[in-house]
Amino acid sequence: MSKHVPPPSDGDGDRIIDEPLSEALSRRYLAYALSVITDRALPDVRDGLKPVQRRVLYAMREMRLNPDSAARKCAKVVGEVMGGYHPHGDQSIYDTLVRMAQDFSQRYMLVDGQGNFGNIDGDNAAAMRYTEAKLTEAATLLLDGIDENAVDFKPTYDGQDEEPVVLPTGFPHLLANGTTGIAVGMATSIPPHNAAELIDACLLLLDNRQATTEDLMAHVQGPDFPTGGIVVEPRTSLLETYETGRGGIRLRARWDKEDTGRGTYQIVVTQIPYQVKKADLVEQLAGLIENKKAPLLGDVRDESAEDVRLVLEPKNRNVEPEVLMESLFKLSDLETRFSVNLNVLDAKGTPGVMGLKSILLAFLDHRREVLIRRARFRLDKIEARLHILDGLLIAYLNLDEVIRIVRYEDEPKAKLIETFGLTEIQADAILNTRLRQLARLEEMEIRREHAELAEERDGLLKLLDSEKQQWRLVGVGLKDVRAILGPDTVIGKRRTGFADAPQVDAEAAIEAMIVREPITVILSERGWIRAAKGKVEDPSELKFKEGDKLGFLVPAETTDKLLIFASDGRFFTIGCDKLPGARGHGEPLRLMIDLDDKTAIIDIFPFKAGQKRVIASKEGYGFILPEEECLSARKAGKQVLNVGAKGAAFAMPAAGDHLGVIGDNGKILIFPLAELPEMPRGKGVKLQTYREGGLRDAIVFNAEEGAAWIDPAGRTRVWPEWKDWLAKRAAAGKLAPKGFPTSKRFRPKG
Repeated sequence: MSKHVPPPSDGDGDRIIDEPLSEALSRRYLAYALSVITDRALPDVRDGLKPVQRRVLYAMREMRLNPDSAARKCAKVVGEVMGGYHPHGDQSIYDTLVRMAQDFSQRYMLVDGQGNFGNIDGDNAAAMRYTEAKLTEAATLLLDGIDENAVDFKPTYDGQDEEPVVLPTGFPHLLANGTTGIAVGMATSIPPHNAAELIDACLLLLDNRQATTEDLMAHVQGPDFPTGGIVVEPRTSLLETYETGRGGIRLRARWDKEDTGRGTYQIVVTQIPYQVKKADLVEQLAGLIENKKAPLLGDVRDESAEDVRLVLEPKNRNVEPEVLMESLFKLSDLETRFSVNLNVLDAKGTPGVMGLKSILLAFLDHRREVLIRRARFRLDKIEARLHILDGLLIAYLNLDEVIRIVRYEDEPKAKLIETFGLTEIQADAILNTRLRQLARLEEMEIRREHAELAEERDGLLKLLDSEKQQWRLVGVGLKDVRAILGPDTVIGKRRTGFADAPQVDAEAAIEAMIVREPITVILSERGWIRAAKGKVEDPSELKFKEGDKLGFLVPAETTDKLLIFASDGRFFTIGCDKLPGARGHGEPLRLMIDLDDKTAIIDIFPFKAGQKRVIASKEGYGFILPEEECLSARKAGKQVLNVGAKGAAFAMPAAGDHLGVIGDNGKILIFPLAELPEMPRGKGVKLQTYREGGLRDAIVFNAEEGAAWIDPAGRTRVWPEWKDWLAKRAAAGKLAPKGFPTSKRFRPKG
């Protein structure tokens, strides 16, 4: 236990807090986590903005950088934001401003940037001293009414000014522009959508608040990314995503086929997936060609100017365009998956995941609140003006007496208040009235203004008393915004399309491009693999590195898929066409697959469709496995057998009706193969019981042909008495017959 240090004698002892370190750390970390969640990473469901975005827009409005005004240097904007509202680094503020000005990042740009603001290739924007910016029309829709007490304000970080807690927000900006962010223990990822479709969904909710998410999706088809592309996610999956607020969306590049004459063609990609850098995509495709991982692709060129234009040339004219593109969608970022996590802050600042309907309802509630607050603000202004007009009318009705009081009284203001029962505000207005405003026409103008304002006041009072009328006006406002951001406008036209992914067997097409010829796969004991053309007649002539020797010799064909069974129960798949040639010693197999040095290779064989194998662990458990369940495109392989502590024993073809197993104890047990279950993965059932040791070897045979074993010299020994070892599965078995190999194996290892 630590000893408490007494406070110093200079009076600073009150600053020392005696508490456990764990409590101090946890409390401070919680405060930090909440700060990141609420003040940095997550957007507000009402305006869809993070604090830094809101501060940039508000500061630009205070600088009067409206769409019809001249742009100002971004350095000036960043300095204003940092000095008055956002006490963080200037680069983070500028990065936010730049992103809001990029047409490939934002579906509806909020900043009109002038200068170099980066490009879709991934190049950065110029320094803030070179670029200029002002607000866009979409940004003014977010800020409309902010001077009319539409939202709450809070003190800035230094207490010298105020900033808005949220913006009035004229359209559903959260979903329209989307956002991403990583907080502490949570994250958000919201794709952009079409604003007109979102407004249509809001109008539906105004008519029927009980509308379901499926009803809303009649208007909101799905995301609308600024870079376009094609969404190939099934509608059922999109519905679940919008219901739960979590899911994923498959997005593909948009492409067209261009004929180049004489039966040849080229593919032209005109739109790439959202947040994919074009330069990186071209480099990725070129790497696939260089590494021979895209055998159907011949060449790639970037012919882009202002628009995207990537030209892909097939390997030859016989390759179908759909097959080529399907193969590239699997291999490259021409297809991506956008993760959806609609995690936002609600009106009370509480983080949570919302569905489509909940988000739109929260936006509508915010718009109604803004409408009510603006109406009350206008009502207060009208009441104040009517109060003054009432005083002026009293003055006009008693004009001679007012003139006398002003001319002869020592304190005219007090006398006016006493004589006519005026307020100070009314008296000041009368005293400030010029002589030329005492004309008869001016009185008529005041009476007209008074009548108009009184009528407007009555309308506002009815509005504040009628929830139905409030919702109706919310709808009117949304329709006005839709006219600005509608599908008939340049900015509002939908960019992302929808389609079903075609059912194309790209792998079969790739295999068809491979010349089919016999090979022999050579795997050394130390794990070096190669493929020799044809059949290896004399394995003794094969050369290996010093200290290494032959492990497996497997006949196959270049079109085969090679299955590798490891001692940890995993299967790995490698295309035989991707194996190195046999001129040298080959390449380490462990570089092609994720296999550590402690894991041994049990077997290696070419995949045969429809074939089944008996697979077992050394602990004596096993089952029948279809070879189709062994295939895996992952470098980490596929876990099929739960092996326990001793590892895997074998994976042999199930070519027979009986299985014979032998343990380390030399006992053999034979039982019908039908007693084993067929499974895609697992531990299996018990094959044989052991007191010590485990399973060593096995043999599969047909009862009609009889059993046999192979001695160390390679001679086949017939075993006519095999039925004496026939028993139920999981029995202990009997000792091997006389003459059985001392290795306790039915065939030599390897």
